[in-house]
Amino acid sequence: MQGYIPGEQPRDWSVIKLNTNENPYPPSPAVIEAIQAALQQGLQRYPDPLATQFREAAGELLGFNPDWILCGNGSDDVLTIITRTFVRPGGIVRFAYPGYLLYETLAEIQGARVDRVFFREDWTLGPEFAQDLPGLCLVFLANPNSPSGTVIPPEQVAEWAAALPCPIVVDEAYADFATCNCLELVRKFDNVLVVRSLSKSYALAGLRFGFVVAQPHLIEQLRKVKDSYNCDALSIAGATAAIRDQDWFWQTRAKILRTRDRLTGEMRELGFSVAESQANFTWNVHPEVPARQLYEYLKSRNIFIRYMNFPGWGDGVRITVGTDEQIDTCVAEIKKLLEGRLKHS
Repeated sequence: MQGYIPGEQPRDWSVIKLNTNENPYPPSPAVIEAIQAALQQGLQRYPDPLATQFREAAGELLGFNPDWILCGNGSDDVLTIITRTFVRPGGIVRFAYPGYLLYETLAEIQGARVDRVFFREDWTLGPEFAQDLPGLCLVFLANPNSPSGTVIPPEQVAEWAAALPCPIVVDEAYADFATCNCLELVRKFDNVLVVRSLSKSYALAGLRFGFVVAQPHLIEQLRKVKDSYNCDALSIAGATAAIRDQDWFWQTRAKILRTRDRLTGEMRELGFSVAESQANFTWNVHPEVPARQLYEYLKSRNIFIRYMNFPGWGDGVRITVGTDEQIDTCVAEIKKLLEGRLKHS
């Protein structure tokens, strides 16, 4: 197997890093305080294996009892737990394509087969996404999707959940930036699992914390599969403090959405086709400028964006929403590239 390849992680903090959908702003000050308090208490004991304080805080915020929530070392850990729980060797894992490439890797680890369902040109999915197949074990739906940032409405997801013979995982890593989500479907369907991450909207990519919301009888099975202590004491403390500081969340979210809308408009003015994103990034394709060339050009100027090529679909660049200053610099460099191409054409 090839294995999942993460985005580039330059160690130089002076570069403009717009390639892995991180939050450009520091996390809530309450996170630092909580981690310092946990350090003072000591690290000689194992952490709470169920991250109870976080589940209580998240449950209060989202309207679920704590026994509907299971935590993980980032949402990738949660996706791994779910796959190990439901997918058998030789079974089938379905996901939308282009989408999050980790789903295919998780299926391969289990010795399963994959069923890619291609998005239409408008980033919608046809009825084949809910089609029954012998051996179908699990369906993944990134919503909002990456790399497009587009959203499938909850009403459509509900129809699929009712038709599917297996669990459907709605991966909502970017849902905090969207206008809708599928959390309420968890109450209505016992085959819907919603996965969330604190890496993006709460600026905790370096801390690694995620969780899944599902009906308690499913959570009970997931607990059997997860590592005993899959979340450390510092991440539990930091994540709990983060999700409790909703003032910070809403202020930071508003800044990112304003910058996202501006980035979308400016890229379209430059001739790019930009999907209507509800995430903290945009997917950009230009009819004349090769995506690979744009990526290499910006990288040479210490601006990192994500070049992505999907066989059978095509390529493009995904640009994370940074600060206003970062986006101004990025767009200015793109303009220089376009102007240089016009001069030599």
